[in-house]
Amino acid sequence: MSLLNKVSRSRSTRPRAVISDGSPGSLLRLRAAITVFFALDGFVFAGWVVRIPAIKEQTHASASALGLALLGVSAGAIVTMALVGRACRHFGNHPVTVACAVLVSLAIALPPHTHTAWSLGAVLLVFGIGYGGINVAMNSAAVDLVNALGRPVMPSFHAAFSLGGMLGAGLGGLVASHLSPSWHLALLTVIGLLVTAAATPALLRHRAPGTPPPSRPVKLAAGTDPAEPSGGGTTAKAPAHGKITGVVLILGVVALCSSYGEGAMADWGALHLDQDLDASAGTASAGYSLFALAMMIGRLSGTTLLERLGPTVTVVGGAFVSAAGMLISALAPTLWLALVGFAVMGLGVANIFPATIGRAGTLAGPQGVATASTLGYGGLLLGPPVIGFMADWFSLPTALLSVSVLAALAGVIAWATRRAGEAPAPQEAEPA
Repeated sequence: MSLLNKVSRSRSTRPRAVISDGSPGSLLRLRAAITVFFALDGFVFAGWVVRIPAIKEQTHASASALGLALLGVSAGAIVTMALVGRACRHFGNHPVTVACAVLVSLAIALPPHTHTAWSLGAVLLVFGIGYGGINVAMNSAAVDLVNALGRPVMPSFHAAFSLGGMLGAGLGGLVASHLSPSWHLALLTVIGLLVTAAATPALLRHRAPGTPPPSRPVKLAAGTDPAEPSGGGTTAKAPAHGKITGVVLILGVVALCSSYGEGAMADWGALHLDQDLDASAGTASAGYSLFALAMMIGRLSGTTLLERLGPTVTVVGGAFVSAAGMLISALAPTLWLALVGFAVMGLGVANIFPATIGRAGTLAGPQGVATASTLGYGGLLLGPPVIGFMADWFSLPTALLSVSVLAALAGVIAWATRRAGEAPAPQEAEPA
């Protein structure tokens, strides 16, 4: 039984928690509200990243200076994530999600009003606080709902993030030649606040699942693996608390290696097409939109993949497909081949992050989400500044090759630790 599969043992014995009145309609409305916040997060973030080339020109920043400014998002998000896990336990996942959505929507309007790399970094720090907070809060809310539903639907929420990213990038491409960054990002603020106001009543009306009481061990049929849906031959019970920390950290490292590439695509993908392959501003924006579309398609099929192939095969296979896609994009001599690589990478990376973060949350609740997210989003947010420095030292295509290396490393770690934490097989007694 693999590390990624072992959590199904504890999930299978958890009673389904009641949300509001416990009816299917109540579950459906809560799922829709959480999905809206995932889509809003992707929409706002993509709207920012497609304007990075224009902001870079406005601030006259070099690649390394821009990388340092982008570190503001990283610093704000990573520091906030550790605190938001505690806030979610104290105030609840749903109110914290709403508060962070408001902050993200307001902060997105600030970058166009900066004129130096240092001032850009300062306002991105504020944006990073909201961005890190909403990702921990809404992922924690999604994990609660996934456990209540009893199905691995976590990828569907991240598909909404990708859909939002595709729409945000598409809108950015359409308005790039007609609206200044100031007007474009101010428009995103208005849209963000309106969507938050519309989705908040449904989210706050439905309380999150409470922590289920300890359940009695369930005796399963003999002769089968307890991690499989059909049952198993041992008593199923939750892992010991001491082992959860190590498992969550490993899951976070896998998420870090894969999300490094998502951050690279967000902050440097459009610039790579524009600078290295002479793409127009609209085409460069469409490149990220294509990547987000491929991720959305991959995540819409994520529940089926997880149920049929299991988390280990899904994560390992996706990691190596992602590595191949970025290799194609970085070395592509033509624009169309680079776009093919973007699509391949999007399909590969699609389910790695939701699979790992979802399992961390199932094992350790909001603090598990916060711990794994801090590592995972560390890759998403620290990757872009690292690539900025490498682009100055070598070239942007060479720097992007690091994405392939870390994606492959994610696959190796997931495969090498597939049996981590597994209890040793019982030894038969020697005949006297």
